[in-house]
Amino acid sequence: MASSSGISSGSSSQFQNEEDLRQIMDIRKRKRMISNRESARRSRMKKQKHMDDMITQVNEIRNENNQILMNLNVTTQLYLNVEAENSVLRAQIDELTHRLQSLNDIITCLNASNLLETDQDEVEIIAGGGHDDFLMNPWNLLCFNQPIMPSPDVHFY
Repeated sequence: MASSSGISSGSSSQFQNEEDLRQIMDIRKRKRMISNRESARRSRMKKQKHMDDMITQVNEIRNENNQILMNLNVTTQLYLNVEAENSVLRAQIDELTHRLQSLNDIITCLNASNLLETDQDEVEIIAGGGHDDFLMNPWNLLCFNQPIMPSPDVHFY
């Protein structure tokens, strides 16, 4: 009988060891589950923080892009204004150059007329005759040589 009680006490001891082993395994399993859940929670939080940071960065880049576009539009408008002013100034240069050339032509014509008048006076003194007032007036000679051009700032409506 002693042997049967020894076997039974040995099996209960082994059973208890298995039970203790299961409890230890369950405790480790729970700890591992808790650790995995905590790790997953940290991972989700890290992912959410990364996503929030990315959204903030996208918004900042969009704001910078809008600012750059506004600066580009302002610069383009200023460029177009300068181009328009430049075109006006070029037209004024052309007009003033044309006027200067016309004035130089008038001066040349007057100088030639003065020489002609001096020659006519000499011829008149030699010939002793009268002269045609129309042809001798230097301003009358100019009307045959010079076109009359309106200036661009005169508007006819």
